[in-house]
Amino acid sequence: MKGKCLCGSIEVEAPDQTDLGVCHCTMCRRWTGGPMFAVHCGSDVKFIGDTPTRYQSSDWAERGFCPKCGSHLFYYLLPNNEYVLTAGLFQDQEFTFSSEIFIDEKPSYYEFGNQTNQLTGQQVFEQYSPD
Repeated sequence: MKGKCLCGSIEVEAPDQTDLGVCHCTMCRRWTGGPMFAVHCGSDVKFIGDTPTRYQSSDWAERGFCPKCGSHLFYYLLPNNEYVLTAGLFQDQEFTFSSEIFIDEKPSYYEFGNQTNQLTGQQVFEQYSPD
């Protein structure tokens, strides 16, 4: 997959993906202005052009954005070395909306009609915590 930020100063290359998920957590909603439409891309992600600015938003993750236009680029899981890229970077890619996480933090003022796998915040932490 190939995408770019709003101003085009950062291009992104990542392995092709088809599944799209949404995060409703309070941090993602504050960061994006709504739910974060996310694509899990693993560690094989390349940024070409300018270097993304990184902000460590928790003990386990960083968020990245373009230093020129502010486009949100990624959520990076430090322990897993995994990039979760924002779906809007990839305007020509077809995705299937398959999952929603932190469903317990979703505000009541919006609702999606898609049938998705839904996990609460507690379920997310249980699923991804080391044994």
